[in-house]
Amino acid sequence: MVRTTLAALACLLSACAQVAERGADAPRRIVSLDYCADQYVLKFADREDILALSPDAGKRFSYMRAAAEGIPTVRPRTADVLALQPDLVVRTYGGGHDIADFMKEPGVPVVQIGFPQSIAEVRDEVLRVGTELGKPDEAEKLVADMDRRLKALAERSGPQREVLYMTPAGVTAGEGTLVHELFVAAGLRNFQNRPGWNPLPLERLAYDRPDVIAAAFFESKTNHVDNWSAARHPVARAQLRELPVVPLEGAWTSCGGWFLIDAVEALAEGKEGAQ
Repeated sequence: MVRTTLAALACLLSACAQVAERGADAPRRIVSLDYCADQYVLKFADREDILALSPDAGKRFSYMRAAAEGIPTVRPRTADVLALQPDLVVRTYGGGHDIADFMKEPGVPVVQIGFPQSIAEVRDEVLRVGTELGKPDEAEKLVADMDRRLKALAERSGPQREVLYMTPAGVTAGEGTLVHELFVAAGLRNFQNRPGWNPLPLERLAYDRPDVIAAAFFESKTNHVDNWSAARHPVARAQLRELPVVPLEGAWTSCGGWFLIDAVEALAEGKEGAQ
């Protein structure tokens, strides 16, 4: 009898410890509506608290795809989501702009993840979303790790190189984009001198060229170079053929999250390898 009582007490204490570790206010029935939201949910929510992820959670461009294995998925339709009876929905763009309003009537809160345009904004988003998912301490540790890795990169010496961002669609990124911020963090100068998103500067590339190419999404089966893309132009193809190329995995850059630091580190390594 005593042994049984002690065993029950031990189980109770263990359960209480688990609740404390997870956070008393942490949501218990979470649904994620898109693959950007999936990353945050998989990082900060306990697996047993995840009701469903988006259908893209296990795709190659999903950074946390390994952790998504075995977790149910749901399409971002209001009826399908509410049928799961969640106590929290997390989204970036999934379900369209009206879905948050549809969730108000049954009283389901929605965590809206933003579209950060700088590393500082990414840090803020990690802290905010981690806190809303009941894991503020883990979020702070993750941001501290980001800061540590960025500091280590900033302390590297060496000549500054110019880099050009290329996608299969023939688009590049200039100042004012998150991609540009990654270049700066890696100690690189952006070859593209026009702000925002623009077509590849083919005319300039005919007489001038960067030191390094940052090639994004070329590994993705869904990003083929179509016949009208500037990436098919001989001048653009020559850059990929003749210059050092840093392949940027889509999972690093397709969403604004802590994993962007993987891209920064790859760019810094590519800079050091360029002649």
